[in-house]
Amino acid sequence: MQVKKLLIVRFSSIGDIVLTTPVIRCIKNQMSGVELHFVTKQAFKPVLASNPYIDKLHCFKSDVEELYQELQNEKFDVVIDLHHNLRSLRLKRKLKVKSYSFRKLNINKFLAVNFKWLSVLPSKHIVDRYLETVKELGVKNDGTGLDYFLDEKDKVDSAALYFNNTKTKFIALVIGGSYFTKKIPQNKLLEIAKNSQLPILLLGGPEDKAEGDELVKQEPKLINTCGTLSINQSASIVQQAEWVISSDTGLMHIASAFHKKIISVWGNTIPQFGMDPYKPDVHNKMLQVTDLKCRPCSKLGYKKCPLGHFKCMNEIDYSFVKELE
Repeated sequence: MQVKKLLIVRFSSIGDIVLTTPVIRCIKNQMSGVELHFVTKQAFKPVLASNPYIDKLHCFKSDVEELYQELQNEKFDVVIDLHHNLRSLRLKRKLKVKSYSFRKLNINKFLAVNFKWLSVLPSKHIVDRYLETVKELGVKNDGTGLDYFLDEKDKVDSAALYFNNTKTKFIALVIGGSYFTKKIPQNKLLEIAKNSQLPILLLGGPEDKAEGDELVKQEPKLINTCGTLSINQSASIVQQAEWVISSDTGLMHIASAFHKKIISVWGNTIPQFGMDPYKPDVHNKMLQVTDLKCRPCSKLGYKKCPLGHFKCMNEIDYSFVKELE
């Protein structure tokens, strides 16, 4: 099948979009002459704006139906649906072209969450499953991992901003997260800070600024960047960090794209869902409480621990952080 123009569909989130980047790169490099387009939410445009493998980025504010006419006018040969929900189904019906859809694991995850049948989960990373979606097009995994591209205007000079123009090793500690039960709790963030011999920069969005300020009050050696940096500026900080400590977040996957040393922290979700750091550094650590009968309690997360104890996060020991250098 001759494919001249191809559309990839992935609406959200930051982490999921970063995890599609091997598909983007492999299609562009392995399908001769293909024009590659990508459709996503406007909020996630910065994640892909500098990706050299994308010929055109289409973004919507509220619903993809805003782009129906624009996308129909492109006359695509193929749609690669890596989102696979009702909205992407509507889009495919509108475009009326050959499509390939990512196989979700909703039933498997339901059984894992509700019955703790972890054996039903495949031993494959989601990146490899994304790539299976395009295997019929002759596209294969090139094995080089995730991509993240920064424009010069988004690059942050961490030495000048935070360390008096002195080149300094530091830890990037991600305190944000899409759900409370995926976030490292405040008492554990302080435990990390007290054990660390390296300076720590806190990363998060505007919604995390107040928590960051409170942490700095209790541990003044912390540096709070939450709410002061864009996602790409935060990615630049991650790129410069010696270590990245993060729960299951988009910045964790960005750290993987930069081949950083990562300490990933797992609360209500589990690595077996297939979204652990891809192509991990040999120094990576994965922290989780494996013997809790209540875990995983959700494939996404909650505003609070359903059982009230939050043991999946509170029982993790961070004393080893003092050995990081």
